[in-house]
Amino acid sequence: MSIRVKNLIIAVLTLTVLTACDDALTSGENNRTAVAVAVDMPQLPEGAEVVDRLLTFRNVSSGKSYEFTVNADIELLPGLYDVAFSARVFTPGAATTTLRADSRSVNVSGSTLSIRLTAYNSIETDDLIIAEVFFSGTLQPSGNQYYGDDYVKLYNNTDHTIYADGITLFETKFLTTRKYTYEPDIMSEAMTVQALYTIPGSGEDVPVAPGEYLLLVDTGIDHRVANPNSFDLSGADFEWYDVSSVPKDLDIDGPVPNLDKWYCYTRSFWVLHNRGFKAFGIARIPVDRDTYLKDYLYTYEYEEVTVAGTFPMSQTAYRLPNEWILDVVTCSIDSDYAWQLCTPALDCGWTGCGTIDKDKTRYFHSVRRKLLYVTEDGRAVLADTNNSSEDFNRMCVPSEIELQHTAMDINGTPATTVTYDGVVPMP
Repeated sequence: MSIRVKNLIIAVLTLTVLTACDDALTSGENNRTAVAVAVDMPQLPEGAEVVDRLLTFRNVSSGKSYEFTVNADIELLPGLYDVAFSARVFTPGAATTTLRADSRSVNVSGSTLSIRLTAYNSIETDDLIIAEVFFSGTLQPSGNQYYGDDYVKLYNNTDHTIYADGITLFETKFLTTRKYTYEPDIMSEAMTVQALYTIPGSGEDVPVAPGEYLLLVDTGIDHRVANPNSFDLSGADFEWYDVSSVPKDLDIDGPVPNLDKWYCYTRSFWVLHNRGFKAFGIARIPVDRDTYLKDYLYTYEYEEVTVAGTFPMSQTAYRLPNEWILDVVTCSIDSDYAWQLCTPALDCGWTGCGTIDKDKTRYFHSVRRKLLYVTEDGRAVLADTNNSSEDFNRMCVPSEIELQHTAMDINGTPATTVTYDGVVPMP
């Protein structure tokens, strides 16, 4: 979603909440911490009403989450917690928006603790969203990893036609599984990206009707020729193609139209991170390619800590202003998730395939946006709350495998059920 983050803070909302009725919280009566949370609010339109205020504490070690409402007391057992705040904003004559704030790896200890969060107002916009990311890939009958059949599906979740010309698909530079203190810290203003591929067109060349998908693929060919456990992507809408400068790693230019390549970090060809340790997103960039590459380079510094010592590091990538970003899907795994790669106004959760690093169960699976309901005319309306944890189903049979009834495991077992979202069957 696009956002308009206002720097002027005009109110402080102090929240205290009921103790969760969970065994993890009711044990250790004398060892709990009383927690008070203050939320600095952005400037809101006149007449705006803030409702459904919710605090969520996720224990980093156990993975358990505890939700609280307002006007009571918080008491938590000591530990590291990811803290998230959300609320809905209703404004007369305007679209409903969502307030979000978060703080990661908060050390809850001692008898009392005060936490201060800064909320951002996420504005609902009429544009495409990411419906599915298939990054894990398939396996050949030999058991070897197969590359090239990864894809991203965009979806028109509105009731009117949207033109996709100029939408840029991107992947983040940083990993969700490895946290550093990067300086300067630009997360409140922009995301740090390492791959950008743009849908070509002059403005109305790529219409997407309500309830329709746009399929962006790595390589637009029939992959069953090389791997009988894969599927056919020769009918995709667009592919990302790279002219490789590495002779042994040449890309394949399939028969489908190419995306316009703005930038990619690799000298060979780009594939989606196949363990899903990145955030993927789409944006509308209001400047031309040359201007962007000239004006939006980001040089950052951090410290690499190894057994041999601590070393200062400096690298470059590109920054993508938050207000240009339409949608973000953050991916990770349970065992190694470390942090979010964007402001909570863009995404305050994560999804993924598999639970541990190099999890072999991730193959033949994707993440798919959840179905909310189906309209009378048969159009699917999908969840979109800027929280990948809540909006996406994990470990789904990919939609292309369902639609083509191709292999959904290494044994070549064909898919027989077609679903809206990896869970709810279509009639």
